[in-house]
Amino acid sequence: MSFFDRMVVKTLPLVPRWVVKRVAKRYVAGESLADALNVVARLNAEGCHATLDLLGEFITREEEADATAAGYVEILQALAARKLDCNVSVKLTAFGLLLDRERCLARVRRVVETARASGNFVRIDMEDSPCTDRTIGIFRTLREEGFENTGLVLQAYLKRTVADIEALASLKPSFRLCKGIYIEPASIAFQGLEPVRENYRSALAAMFRAGARRVGIATHDQVLVEDARRMVREQGIARERYEFQMLLGVTESLRQRLVREGEEVRVYVPFGRDWYGYSTRRLKENPAIAGHILKALFGCGG
Repeated sequence: MSFFDRMVVKTLPLVPRWVVKRVAKRYVAGESLADALNVVARLNAEGCHATLDLLGEFITREEEADATAAGYVEILQALAARKLDCNVSVKLTAFGLLLDRERCLARVRRVVETARASGNFVRIDMEDSPCTDRTIGIFRTLREEGFENTGLVLQAYLKRTVADIEALASLKPSFRLCKGIYIEPASIAFQGLEPVRENYRSALAAMFRAGARRVGIATHDQVLVEDARRMVREQGIARERYEFQMLLGVTESLRQRLVREGEEVRVYVPFGRDWYGYSTRRLKENPAIAGHILKALFGCGG
C-alpha cells in the first residue's frame, strides 16, 4: 500500500458523502430492490449468475433484524416473479446473531423456507472471527433440519479453515471460499499475500476432497483463478461442482474473459440504504481504489 493510499484511508471520514456515493455507483447496485433487479437482469444477459446481498450488518435492535428478514423475503419473491438467475447471501449479524441466537435462527429459517418454496438458494456469509463458531452452528442446524438449499462461506486467511472443512465434510456442503477481509490477529489468521494464497489453495483442495456439492471460488486474484482452473482440470472436477465468484464492479475484464472461455461465473450484487457503510469498508479494505475517489472529487469519475 502506497503512502498516498494510506493517507486516503485515514482521511475517509472527511471525504464528502457525495464523493463516496459517486465511487459507490460502480460497486453497489443502488438503494432500491428495483435497482438491484435491473443489475441482475443485465448480468444474466451477459451470461453471469448473480447473488443479491441486502446491505446491513451488526444491527443493535431486534426490529432491525425483523426488517432484514422481511427484506429478504421480498427479494426472493421478486426474483421468482421475474424468473431471474439469482440467489441471495445473508450476514447473520443483520439477523440478530449477536442479540439472540434462537430469534436469529428463526428469521434465517423463514428466509430459507421462502427460498426453498421457489427453488432458490441462500448463502450464509462469514463475518469476523467472534462470529465464526456461531455462524457455522446456525448452518449446521439448518442442514440438520433438512434445508439443503443453504451454503456456507469460509475464509482462507483463517488458520482454522481446513479443519472446519473437514469437520463439515459429512454434510457435503455448498461452500464459498474467499480470502477474508476482516482484520484478524496473526495468532489466528495468516498475514501477507503469499501465506493467504497458499492456504486458499489448501482449503480449495480440501473442499473438493471433502466431496463438497458445489464450490464458489470467490477471488479477484488472477493467480488464484488460474491455480483453481488448473486444479479442477488436473483432478477432473465436474463443471457443475464449481463456479467462480466476484464482486460487482471489480476485475470486470477477468470476469468477462472467464465467461467467454466457458466458465460459470457468479457476481455478488450488494444494494440497499447502507451503501455508505459498505463503500467505506470496501475502500478501507482496498486502498488502491483511492484513485477513484480523486476522479470523483474532480468530476471525472464517470
